[in-house]
Amino acid sequence: MTNILVVDDDQNMRGSLCEALTRHGYNAESAGDAETALRMAETGNFQAVITDIKMPGKSGLELLEELKRLKPETPVILITAYGTMDTAVDAIRKGADDYLLKPFGADALAKSLRRVLGNGDLPASPSKQVAHGFSAPPQNTSGSEREIVTLNPRMKQLLAMAEKTADSNAPVFVQGESGTGKELIARFIHRRSNRSAGPFVAVNCAALPENLLESELFGYEKGAFTGAINRKIGKFEQASGGTLLLDEVTEMDINLQAKLLRVLQEKEIDRVGGSAPVKVDTRVIATTNRVAEDAIKEGIFRRDLFFRLNVIPLVIIPLRERPEDIPALANHFLAKFSANSGRNVNSISPETMDILKKCRWSGNVRELENVLERSVLLCHGDVIMPEDLFLSYSPEGDTSSSAPAETYSAGMTMEEMERRLILGTLEKTGNNRTRAADMLGISIRTLRNKLNAYKIGEKGP
Repeated sequence: MTNILVVDDDQNMRGSLCEALTRHGYNAESAGDAETALRMAETGNFQAVITDIKMPGKSGLELLEELKRLKPETPVILITAYGTMDTAVDAIRKGADDYLLKPFGADALAKSLRRVLGNGDLPASPSKQVAHGFSAPPQNTSGSEREIVTLNPRMKQLLAMAEKTADSNAPVFVQGESGTGKELIARFIHRRSNRSAGPFVAVNCAALPENLLESELFGYEKGAFTGAINRKIGKFEQASGGTLLLDEVTEMDINLQAKLLRVLQEKEIDRVGGSAPVKVDTRVIATTNRVAEDAIKEGIFRRDLFFRLNVIPLVIIPLRERPEDIPALANHFLAKFSANSGRNVNSISPETMDILKKCRWSGNVRELENVLERSVLLCHGDVIMPEDLFLSYSPEGDTSSSAPAETYSAGMTMEEMERRLILGTLEKTGNNRTRAADMLGISIRTLRNKLNAYKIGEKGP
C-alpha cells in the first residue's frame, strides 16, 4: 500500500482527508500537529505527506522545511484556506511539491498525489477513475479498454490516430473545450506507447506564475535562490523515459515558451542555478482549451512553439456535436456512481434521457458527469427521473448550468456584466476558483487576472 501522512489540527478535516484517500486506494495515517507528524515521519514509511499550513505551534511551512531536511525525497503537499501568491511562492521555494487551496474535492487531492508520486506509485484502487470521456462501447471492451466511451465515428477516428502514433516520440498537441477529456486522451496515448512502463507526469501551465513554473518544469540546484535548501528535480527529469503532459500550454508565459521550445529542439534542460545542461528523454503531450491559431493571433502563444508541438494534432469535438455519446456516457456514469455510493439506482427514465439529449452541455463530459453524480445521490428510487437532475436551467435554452441566473439591463457595461458573471459563478462554486474557471470556460490564470482587475478578493469585492 502507498502510505500517506495527513497533518491538520482540525479533526473533522483530518477524518475527511483520510476517508477520501482510503476511497482512492491509499493507506492514510494522521497527526494533529507538526511535532507529532515529525515523530511519525522519523519512524514510519510514508510515500507522501499532506499538511495544512495554518496550525497552532509549528506551521505547515515550518513542518515542510524540517521534513525536507529529514527526508528530502518525500513529496509534501500543502493545503490552506488562506492562500496568497506570497505563500505559494514561499511554499514552492521551501520544497513543496504541490499546493492546494481549500475547498477542493477528493479527485483534485488524488490527482495531486498522482502527480507528486509519479506513475510507479499509483495505488491499486478498486475505485479506479475511469471513463471521463469516450472509446468503444462498454459491451465491446473490458478492463483498461473501457476507460474511454464513444459511439461517434469522428471520435473513433481520433482514437485510432492516437493509438497508431502512440509509439512515436513526436510531440502531440490536443485541442478541445474544457471538460472534453484532453488529459484522458494523453493517458490513453501513454498507456499504448512503448513508454507505458515509464512515468506519466502532468503539469498545469495555468496554475503557476512564470518563475514558479520554470522551477517546476526544469528544477533547480541547491542555493539557486534564497530558500533553495535542496536540489529539486523538475517535471521534465521526473518524466524522463515516460510522458510529460503540459496542460493548458497556451497559458504559459511567453518568455518561458522560448525556453520550452529550446528543450523540445535540444532534448536537454537547464536547471535554475545549474552550470551544465541535463539530457532528458521525455515525450511531450500538450493540451489547450483555446483555438491555437486565435492564441497565436492574440500574441500569447508562439507560432514556432505551436509548429514544434503540433506534429501529431488531435482535436476533440465537444459533446454537443456527438449526441449519440450522451446516452452511452450517461449510463456509464450511472453505473459508476451507483456503485461508488452504494445506491441501487439502475436506470434513467426515457423522459430524463430526452432532457439530457436536449442539453447543449457547455461543460462537456465533465458537466454531464457532475449532473449524473448529483442525480444518483438525489434519486429516491431506482430510476432517475427528471426532477432528480436538479437542473438550474432549461435544456431547450442556453444550457450552461455552470453560470448562475443573472439579470442584465440596457446600458450596463460589458465590464460590469463580466464582473457580475464572475461573482455569481464564484458564489455557485463556494468560491472554488478552479471550478469557477472551468464553468466560465477560461483558464485559472485568466480568472486570477480578472479578479485582480475587478478588485475581487478571497471574500468578494
